Amino acid sequence: MANTPETQDSAFVLKPIGRVHSTLTVRHGAPRQGDEGAPDARVEVLPEFLEAVQDLEVGEDIILLTWLHQANRAILKVVPRSDPKNPMTGVFSTRAPDRPNPIGLHRVTVLAIEDGRWLHVRPLEAIDGTPIVDIKPVLNPDPEER
Repeated sequence: MANTPETQDSAFVLKPIGRVHSTLTVRHGAPRQGDEGAPDARVEVLPEFLEAVQDLEVGEDIILLTWLHQANRAILKVVPRSDPKNPMTGVFSTRAPDRPNPIGLHRVTVLAIEDGRWLHVRPLEAIDGTPIVDIKPVLNPDPEER
């Protein structure tokens, strides 16, 4: 596609496909990564997207892409992990939630699927109400995890 004025500065529209339902309700109380004590959670898939999840299976690892709706989109540099021993670092070199386009990346395991629309997953550090923007399979899973 040619890089024309129409494509250079076009706005993108993301439509949520679902929402996170979690016991985590405040951002600052959430673990930074899933493997740091994040609880199980439920992902509600909106009715218009049910066909898209029909082939997911219990036990499968998937990637949830979320919109970190409470993020500060003006932040360009952070102190990684809020550790004062770390130098200020550009957000594109970190997993910080505050960033220009706050897309979260979460690898989870499907524990159960209920009514074809509720995915019970583990572990998920996203807070209650976080919009889900996409679900992707994990490709080439680590053979030691099988």
